[in-house]
Amino acid sequence: MLIDREFGKQLVENLKAQNKKVVFTNGCFDILHVGHLRYLNEAKKQGDILIIGVNSDSSVKRLKGETRPINNQFDRAELLCGLKAVDYAVIFEEDTPEELIATLKPSIHVKGGDYKKEDLPETKIVESYGGEVRILSFVEGKSTTNIVNKIKG
Repeated sequence: MLIDREFGKQLVENLKAQNKKVVFTNGCFDILHVGHLRYLNEAKKQGDILIIGVNSDSSVKRLKGETRPINNQFDRAELLCGLKAVDYAVIFEEDTPEELIATLKPSIHVKGGDYKKEDLPETKIVESYGGEVRILSFVEGKSTTNIVNKIKG
């Protein structure tokens, strides 16, 4: 289900009050592929509820270039919400999820194996309220950029 950050804040507070572990991750998720699926399934196993922060169209354009995203933010969020592992999605305008994480305060923030915990700007925020950052497995060779380049031929 697509939610806004204020609803998300209340939701996370309510879930934590029920001793549920809320897992958060984020990304562009422009063209959904098996690497995303494996990653999100692994993320879901870290807790009870999985919330995805989805970069807005303007954010993706700033991060990935003028030709991206391929799919708009609402289509990307809806596709993610259709996956069994994903409980909620929140679209955010910023280039990094720091503000969204500071608002939601998830129990666990996860990123893929191509990141290092100490290099993530959000690690300090997550740990400041007692949350945990976990780095998951890296799915080799699976990326939207690779798919786009293959299509371009």
